[in-house]
Formats: sequence, C-alpha cells, structure tokens
Amino acid sequence: MRKLCLILFIFCSFFALAQKQDYPIQPVAFTNVKLTDHFWTSRIETNRTVTIPASFARCESTGRVKNFQMAAERKGKFCTTYPFDDTDIYKTIEGASYSLALHPDKKLDAYVDSMITIVGKAQEADGYLYTARTIDPLHVGDWLGTERWVKEQENSHELYNAGHMYEGAVAHFMATGKRNFLNIAIKNADLLVRTFGPGKRHVAPGHEVVEMGLVKMYRVTGKKEYLALAKFFIEERGHKEYNKKSKNPYENGVYWQDDKPVVDQDEAEGHAVRAMYLYSGMADVAALTGDKEFLTAIDKIWNNMVGKKMYVQGSIGAVGDGERFGANYELPNATAYNETCAAIGNVFWNERMFLLHGESKYIDVLEKTLYNGLISGVGLDGKSFFYTNAMQIQDGFNHPDIERERAGWFTCSCCPTNVVRLMPSIPGYIYAQNGNDVFVNLFISGTGNLKVNNKGLQITQQNNYPWDGGLQFTVNPAGSMDMNLKLRIPGWAQNQAVPSDLYSYQTAQNKKVEIKVNGKAVDYIIQNGYAVISKKWKKGDKVEMNLPMDVQRVVANEKLAEDNNKVALQRGPVMYCAEWKDNDGKAANIIIPQNTIFTTAYKPELLNGVTVLTGDVKAVQVDSSGLSISTQNKTLTAIPYYSWANRGKGEMTVWFPQQVKYVELLTK
Repeated sequence: MRKLCLILFIFCSFFALAQKQDYPIQPVAFTNVKLTDHFWTSRIETNRTVTIPASFARCESTGRVKNFQMAAERKGKFCTTYPFDDTDIYKTIEGASYSLALHPDKKLDAYVDSMITIVGKAQEADGYLYTARTIDPLHVGDWLGTERWVKEQENSHELYNAGHMYEGAVAHFMATGKRNFLNIAIKNADLLVRTFGPGKRHVAPGHEVVEMGLVKMYRVTGKKEYLALAKFFIEERGHKEYNKKSKNPYENGVYWQDDKPVVDQDEAEGHAVRAMYLYSGMADVAALTGDKEFLTAIDKIWNNMVGKKMYVQGSIGAVGDGERFGANYELPNATAYNETCAAIGNVFWNERMFLLHGESKYIDVLEKTLYNGLISGVGLDGKSFFYTNAMQIQDGFNHPDIERERAGWFTCSCCPTNVVRLMPSIPGYIYAQNGNDVFVNLFISGTGNLKVNNKGLQITQQNNYPWDGGLQFTVNPAGSMDMNLKLRIPGWAQNQAVPSDLYSYQTAQNKKVEIKVNGKAVDYIIQNGYAVISKKWKKGDKVEMNLPMDVQRVVANEKLAEDNNKVALQRGPVMYCAEWKDNDGKAANIIIPQNTIFTTAYKPELLNGVTVLTGDVKAVQVDSSGLSISTQNKTLTAIPYYSWANRGKGEMTVWFPQQVKYVELLTK
C-alpha cells in the first residue's frame, strides 16, 4: 500500500505540472475508497476470483495469446476471427491491474507480467503492434488492407487496438509502478504521432477509443503530442466522401459517427459503443483544451440520447443491424439489442459529463445504467455473459439478435472483457470534489479518503442500498473543516424516472427527502440535484438521509408506441422484470391493472439476495383446445432486471400491459 501511495503521489505531482486545465470536478480515485458494501464487494470479489482468471484462461484457450506468440515469431496464421481480438488481453490486463491495486496478489501480478512479455515480443521495431498483420503481412483478412492503416477508417481496428492497449498500460503502471507495459504503449503512441496529424496521414478512426487512450497516456507522460493527436482524430470526422443519400448507414457515415464534423452533430447516432467512446473522448479533450464547440456538441447529443433513445433500464443501442442507435423514439422491445459494452460506455460518458457540469442528472443516468442494463450483462456466477440485453423474451418469437440465455464467452468477446475492467473501478464513481465542495454520488457502504484544502477528510457510508433508502454518513475531518457536503438526491426520489420526458411515474409521489445532521432535521438547498449542507465539520458528525422506496409504475412517452398502455416497475434505482421461473412458466401473459398494490420482501436465498415485488394481477390463459382465451387472477413475482436468466431459459418481460386491447396471435 505504501508503494501504491508513492506511485499516486508521483503521478499527481507530475500531473499538476503537466496540466494547466482539466475537469473542474475531480473524481476521488477508486484506490482511496474501501468498500464494505455487500451488493458491490461480492461482485468485485467474484470479478477478482472468477471473471479475471476465466478471461485470461479463455484468451489462452481461444488462441488470442497464441496470436501474439505467432506475431513474435513472424510466422503462422492468425487463429481467431476478428483483428480486434488483441484487445481482450489488453482489457483483461487493465481489469487485473485495477484488482491488484485493491487486492495485492503475487501470483496474478506475475501472470500479468508474463502476458506483457508475450505482448512486447509481438511488437515490431518501430512500435507497430497488431497481430493480425504482423503474423503474416502478405496474407491478411478482408478487414485489413494490404498496407498499414489503409482500412482504419472502416474495420481494421488498428487504432482501436492501440487505444485499449494504452488504457491497459496506464492502469498497470498506476497499479504496480512497473513500466514494462507502459514502455510498449509509449513506443506505439510515438509511432502514431509520427504517422498521423496535420501534414501527415489523415484518418477518422473506424472504432473510437484511441482518443480516450491517448488522453490517459498524456496524463501519465505529460506528452502534449498525445493530447493533440486525440483532438486531431476527433476533428477528422465528417470529412470523408460518403453517399449521403444512401439509407445504408455503412455507406452514409452515420454508423461511424462520420457523416458530419463532430461539432455539427446533435444526435446520438450509429454504432452505440463507438458513439460512447467518441463522446467520452470529446469530453476529455474539451476538459483539457477548453474546446467549447466540443462541449456544446456533446451537450446536445446527450439531450437527444436521454430524451429519445434510451431504454427504461438505462440501456442504449436499440438496433441489432449495426449494433446501433435507431431513429428518435425507435426503442422496440422484442428486438432490443442493448449491447453490454454500450452500457459500460454510457457509464464512462456520463461520469465525464458530471465532471464537466456538476449536475446530478448525469449520475442519475449512470446509476440507472449501472444497477440495471450493465450488470445484467454478467451472470451471478461471474463467468456467464450477455452480449445483448433483452427487454422481452416470449415463447413463439425468436430473433437472431436476441439472446435468451447466457454464454461462457463469444466469438466476439468484447463485452466480457469490458466487464472485467469496469467492476473493480466502481469505487471511483462514488465521490468527487471541487475545492470545498465534496460530492457524494453513489450510495455504497465503505470509507472514502479525501483531501480538502490539504486537510484529510474521511467519509464513511453505512447503508443497505439499493434495497433500503436509509443512508448514514459519518464525516471525519482531520481537524475542524469548512466544507460543502453535496448529497445527490436521485431523480427517482424526486418524481423523475429519467432526466427527460421519455419516461415518467404514473403517479407522482410527494415525499420530501429528510436529512438530519447529528440527529436534527436540517433545511437544505438543492443545487443541481444535490442537497448542499454547509457547515464547519468536526470529527464524528453524522448525516442521515432517507430516500423513499415506494414501488413506482413507470410509463413511457406516448411517442414510444410499443409501450403505450403499459407500465414498467421501479423501486429505488432498480428496474424489475417478470421471469418465467417465478410466474408459472410464463411472463408474456401478465396484465397489471391500475389498482394493483405491490408488497416487497427481501429474499436472501434468492439470486444472491434480492428484494422481490409481489402483487395481485391478471394472466391471460388459453384453454387446451387453443380456441378460447380468458383472464385469471394470479400473484405476480417480479425480480430485479439485472438478475434475470440466472436460472435457465424462459420468458421474461419488463413492460406490462394494464388491460387487454387486442390479442396478437403468434405461430411457431
């Protein structure tokens, strides 16, 4: 731990010298937050003990490691499917590095070093590192051009691979202080600086992420060329000649977020993961360079996404053809795509938007995505996954894009390895700071250690969130301290299902959130969604906040035609679904009348511990002849959406009709 603190001190000192401007709000590093929270510590521990080892093992068994070994020997045949398969190793190293920072493990540390050695041997003399070409440059697949970079603007993923390498290398250096991976990344980044830029090669990266990676490299090294190149890549978008009239997104540039310059874009478009990485990169560059046009653009894009293109459980990317955003209000349930990587990207982007603006609405979206459409992507066992996250599974309806059960891995396994790196970083999303302002964004039990005006400050949370709304915070400054404690009052606790009119509560609740300091209720002002408590804090001060945990019926904007006359169920930040296992083998036949009253119960033995909802509802029944339909009374059991498909394959639904308006006949 002393070694890690020294590394962080060196980094922060260098960072202060290297940077002249940055995000106005700074996150508290995940290494400064120790969790005791059952909900998240169990997941992070499963990630450490199950998901990371399984990911490395699958990188070996599927040939991903072998690709690097063959590239080092400059012979053989690329033995996996996609040229971006290299990144599964990079992302797993990144996640393992975060894990090492929280939980030292000599065996894992040595294994990661062995992987880095294999990666380093595959690097070419000038820094190029891309096994799909290096193994046999004369015989490459269709996704690659006969020369470096010539298909980068399409599908070669050469810069995408580099971006994930940079993020993994920075994480490894920060966690261990070792430069073995960082030196590989620097050699590659220097090649990019020599190759691309004004007066050099021009390209808009086909799959964004190199922009985010270059920013991280800049933060560690202080090399301004890396930040300039990140900005250059972003500004290259929208200058390629496409067939503007084509409705095929691959031909008109929309799929690539490349149909117009980024400063002229105002709508979330194209491949959803690429979009999230682009908008995150734009936020980084805007913060570090002061580019106001980037900021204006991503503000407009965010409003479009949250107002017209996001599912009720925080997922994005509705259309399977191209893994992309659809048109405004195009959010089908039966064919919803909702890639797990897109949810992770949504968390990345919303964190950055908060750091830019300091408004709680961005954390509201982050929290909704995190507790619902993101962790649904990994099974409770830590080694089974969803690439897509369905909104509805119905017997008799099958679609090639919709996964009905979890898989151990995928031919394209970007999502499992993305989960690997996201999980251990979650403590870093809890707290943030700007001078005397200390933000509490997520309600996760544990202790955060901060500095306010060079004085130590410790905040300890005790709660049973997300199942219970009773929150307690103990504030322990090193000495008497003036500080503005900013507690996020979630939108869902203020009659706001999402920060737009896309979804709303059917019945408004009128419960003011009560806050007590040392046992006494206090008046507080709400600023940008935060309850601001300003005082001279002393050791042992206690703050209590009680959030209403009523079951809310969520309704959709009338422009979402599929969801008209339907409700979804929400309690706290958690969205619910009905699954076959709890409802007599069916879920698609359930009707929730408007007078249904729900009760809640925590079931510690169910799905690693969940609060379930039950209520008296109606179910459509078809008699044995198949010619007569009726409704019968039944008790609905709803489980958290994230926990579905952990008990086998069967029906599931998030949206429930409130009455029968017509009957749709499905034939197998």
